[in-house]
Amino acid sequence: MHPVEIVKPETLADALEAFRASDEAMFLSGGMTLVPSMKAHLAAPDRLIDLSGIAEMTGVEDRGLSLRIGALTRLADMATSPKVASAIPELARMAGMIADRHVRNRGTIGGSVANNDPAADYTAAVLGCGATLVTDRREIAADDYFIGLFETALEEDEILVAIDLPKPSSAGYAKHSHPASGYAVAGVFVARFDSGWRVAVTGAGSEGVFRLTELEDALSARPPEQAFAAIDVSSLDVIDEPAFPAAFRRDAIRWLAREAVGRCQDL
Repeated sequence: MHPVEIVKPETLADALEAFRASDEAMFLSGGMTLVPSMKAHLAAPDRLIDLSGIAEMTGVEDRGLSLRIGALTRLADMATSPKVASAIPELARMAGMIADRHVRNRGTIGGSVANNDPAADYTAAVLGCGATLVTDRREIAADDYFIGLFETALEEDEILVAIDLPKPSSAGYAKHSHPASGYAVAGVFVARFDSGWRVAVTGAGSEGVFRLTELEDALSARPPEQAFAAIDVSSLDVIDEPAFPAAFRRDAIRWLAREAVGRCQDL
């Protein structure tokens, strides 16, 4: 890696000032994607803005109808948080399914969601719960936040501060992991609310995480077995590659969705 300056502000205002003072600055949270990218010369910032000193970006708060999670909350803390386990237990379970303990001890939920890796796990939970993304300047609905592969609605100098997730009555997540990386080849998050169901798919979509609205409508109108019989996944726009071809991914979405819904019914 080439030489890089690291600054560690204690406020959002200072972080933004430091970012805007450099032509090639980047924000750093857990660094699980950024640091390997720098080693591979895929990213070459001259300044890293380490956000870990900003207290308001860390921690979990139960707000009654929703759970607010600071963007710098580490995956390991998500897995062991009593507040997460009480409010949306599946979020705690999901954290334990991500990569290995080294990644979980450093990686943050906000870093993952801001990066919007197409095979990340928590993007499905954020979209599946219909979360609100809270930044230093505005709030963004999850349905408007995810734009494409590694692309979100965040402006270049905008900081994801927290994520507000409405509490579903139950939720389930199931994924087929890549045997080498642990990333989702396909993953389905299902959330049941009084108003209906939300279903989000990660890992498989050619444009990244997406909602499976046909299944949402079917689950809201009929029992699960009838809902699965009614949906057609043959035209879903999914990634097609030799190891995991499109047909496999489409089938995986169906069986993983069934497993995720089953987890909802078991709770």
